[in-house]
Amino acid sequence: MSNTDPEFSSKPAALPEPAAPLALLGPAPLFEGENTAAYDELLARISGAVKPADIFEEIWVRDLVDLVWEALRLRRLKANLMTAMAYSGLEQILKPLVDRFMEEQKLAKAWAARDQGAIKRVDKLLASAGLTMDAVMAQTLSISLDDIERIDRMIATAEVRRNAILREVDRHRTTWGQELRRAAQQTEEAGFKLIEAQSDKTKTAA
Repeated sequence: MSNTDPEFSSKPAALPEPAAPLALLGPAPLFEGENTAAYDELLARISGAVKPADIFEEIWVRDLVDLVWEALRLRRLKANLMTAMAYSGLEQILKPLVDRFMEEQKLAKAWAARDQGAIKRVDKLLASAGLTMDAVMAQTLSISLDDIERIDRMIATAEVRRNAILREVDRHRTTWGQELRRAAQQTEEAGFKLIEAQSDKTKTAA
């Protein structure tokens, strides 16, 4: 068999194409700079896993994708917040380590601007006190704790809503399956009655 046969191809399997979005749902809720291709991949993967069977499930899938994306976004923003506020944590750590008044502010700002001289001086000061960047990030967390906790609550809310949608899809499919089985049973019973009626007519005619 040829090595160009798709079954033996070394290329990874292509992702399923995302379903055509319902017009009423509008465009993807992306912020400026967010990756549209990554959102489309998430939509394709979740759609491929759930395989929406009707319009209700299509709407739930879109809601599910948006909530997963929101939770991922919030985690990313939390990490970026810690990075952006690290200079404030560093400033607090440096206060007892420097001699000149207000030097910690200038040094922290230069460090945040990635000035190489400032970075080396900060590393030296931290090492002299037996500290690492973990101490800086711990202080940064303390400074930003209210915002971090608020973001964590938002993530938890998104995850609760996500799980609720999954339960709705499961309930919808269970109900639909029960109705399908009930309809099949009624059809089967009606068929038996028809066969019995035809049998009785045959016996009477004989």
